[in-house]
Amino acid sequence: QVQLVESGGGLVQPGGSLRLSCAASGFTFSNYAMSWYRQAPGKQRELVAIITSTGGSTDYADSVKGRFTISRDNAKNTVYLQMNSLKPEDTAVYYCYAAWVYGYWGQGTQVTVSS
Repeated sequence: QVQLVESGGGLVQPGGSLRLSCAASGFTFSNYAMSWYRQAPGKQRELVAIITSTGGSTDYADSVKGRFTISRDNAKNTVYLQMNSLKPEDTAVYYCYAAWVYGYWGQGTQVTVSS
C-alpha cells in the first residue's frame, strides 16, 4: 500500500521557519523524483520545489528561491522542505508528490504564516 505522509506544518510568524517532512512507503522511493506542491484557498495547486531521484538536482519556484530548500534521505524514504523567511503568502496546504512510472500524492499539511 502506497503512502506519503506529510508532517511539520503549523502556525508560524512572518520571518519564521518550518521544516516539512514526507515519509514514503509502499514503493521504491529511490526511483522516484519527489516534489512539494502547495495550494492556497481559491488558488490552483502550484509546484514549489522538485528533487531528482538521487538528490543530485533540485529546482524551485521563483517565489521561494533562496528561502526554501528541498532535500531527501533515500535511506529513510523521506523528503524534506526547509522553509525559511516565511511570508504570509506562503500560507497554503503543502503536498508531497512522487513521480516516476506512476504518481502518488500525500494528504497534505497546513502551513499558516501569520502574526
